[in-house]
Amino acid sequence: MSEVKDITWAADGSDTAVADYVAGILAAKPNAMIAIPGGKTPQAIITDLAARPLDWSDVTVLLTDDRMVPNDHPHSNQLFIDTTLDPTGARIVGLVEGGRVPPLDLVWLGMGTDGHVASLFPKMTAYELPGARAIRTVPDPLPSEAPFERLSLNVNALWGAAEIILVVRGAEKRALLEKVFAEDSDLPVAMVLKRARGPVTIFWSAE
Repeated sequence: MSEVKDITWAADGSDTAVADYVAGILAAKPNAMIAIPGGKTPQAIITDLAARPLDWSDVTVLLTDDRMVPNDHPHSNQLFIDTTLDPTGARIVGLVEGGRVPPLDLVWLGMGTDGHVASLFPKMTAYELPGARAIRTVPDPLPSEAPFERLSLNVNALWGAAEIILVVRGAEKRALLEKVFAEDSDLPVAMVLKRARGPVTIFWSAE
């Protein structure tokens, strides 16, 4: 990982610290375009942000990834984003397979214990397209708790952001990241961080 020159471990990796950081970006760039992750970990942070007196009127929000299910499906990440952020007045953009992704001011990522980010998995079928795109991916194997094909921003869309934050929880994920930084790795998290155009900030906490 010697290629990565601008990674910072935040002194405070708590949910509140993440929300403070994202709020600062939105305050500094009122017309920001940001990509946020699905899943359970970011939900409390996003709910916190939605409750703050921020001006979302010119902010564009899209997901880094989602399951290929209807928007009103219980496993849809879009359902949570729409429900939580629509009252803020933010412009919410849904993922479309093959859709071009404009330059992003912030990409907010989580990471699985296998090193996947967004819905880019170590083992998958990926319907890749040139440039920064939303692509269809099929995890191999499909996880039993959510056995669906996915839409994901591709590596080009992720690493090309002006800034990346990575929010991870637990000792297992910390150990995986430290291994990735110490060794050559072809895990998706390494593929994104090695090529990151802008700074990367990691928010880690034990729980």
